[in-house]
Amino acid sequence: MLTDATRRRDFPSLDGRAYLNSAAEGIPPLAVREALDRYFRDKQLGMDGRKPHAEEWDAAKALTAEFFGLSPAEIGICSCSSEAYNLAAMALGLREGDEVVVNDLDFPAGATPWLQPSCPATAKVWRNRGGALRTADLIPLLGPRTRLVTVSLVSFFNGFTVALPEVAAAVRRHSPALLAVDVTQALGRVPLDLTGADLIVSSTHKWILASHGGGLVGVPAARAADWTVPAGGWFNLEDPFGANRFDRAVSKPGAAGFTVGMPNYPAVYAIRAALEYIRDVGVEAIDRHARPLVLSCLEEVRKLPVDLLTPVEPDRVAGIFAFRHPKAEQIHAHLHARNIHVMSHAGRLRVAIHGYNTAADVERFVKELRAALQALSA
Repeated sequence: MLTDATRRRDFPSLDGRAYLNSAAEGIPPLAVREALDRYFRDKQLGMDGRKPHAEEWDAAKALTAEFFGLSPAEIGICSCSSEAYNLAAMALGLREGDEVVVNDLDFPAGATPWLQPSCPATAKVWRNRGGALRTADLIPLLGPRTRLVTVSLVSFFNGFTVALPEVAAAVRRHSPALLAVDVTQALGRVPLDLTGADLIVSSTHKWILASHGGGLVGVPAARAADWTVPAGGWFNLEDPFGANRFDRAVSKPGAAGFTVGMPNYPAVYAIRAALEYIRDVGVEAIDRHARPLVLSCLEEVRKLPVDLLTPVEPDRVAGIFAFRHPKAEQIHAHLHARNIHVMSHAGRLRVAIHGYNTAADVERFVKELRAALQALSA
């Protein structure tokens, strides 16, 4: 991943491409394809395949626990981050008068369950200033009725990285709220210290380079009772086939309750393979390689006639930066025609740099971005 040889070996589809869009879709290494092939072979065993499925499940949970700083018993796997947040909303059992704090740099999955008409709580919005979420702006939103603060460690919108220890301390000092942290745009790309998080959520098809269909959930044991999901199902229940199964349903507390039915085992196989790959390469090594590329690219783009959406604060940048331009779609088309892949949405262009990216990718992107801007201004 970090050398020309391993990049060619593990990511052959990147040949000839400057792929700077891992924040939307990561490129899986060939080890993930091999894991999916292994799933199919195990599935062909019928019920005998359940044993290797369970082994993959346990291995995926153990690996996730390593990255989250938890134990395997504190990990659950559902279908996606959206499902995780909807189940979390069920677990909270919010009532009229309760308050939830969301923010305007967050992905919809983490914010919208609390904005539905059926949610009785009042949602308050922690608003960014200049593309940054400042803890000083969060504190006035906190109070005795605050039940939840939800935030992404790294914003999907512009890549701003929150100061998690500072945020957690403010939440504890000024409210009784739980703190939910989405690490989708950080897991597999930057080292994590999630101390203070009461719920951890991540998608699986971006920076960890796995497949769709997975949602990683972490709940510290001390918070398990707070996140007991009252959902029907069977995998999430204490005794789903017992003699009293039609008298009552008792949910498993904590992360275990976030898997309500048969696990998506193809995704589980992919998650295990991808996390093993990331672990073996080393997140610290990925960050050491990719971080200078992000900062140099950001500095070059800063010189161009675009509206930079990412604060130029090196300690608050992970793998993403974003900018706006009135002719973003034309710029995107120019780049795509030259096999340079970034994300474009509503006038915003987003660049995401991972361990398989190179200095040549950055140089190519900057050169063609400059050419597109010159052509549009002629």
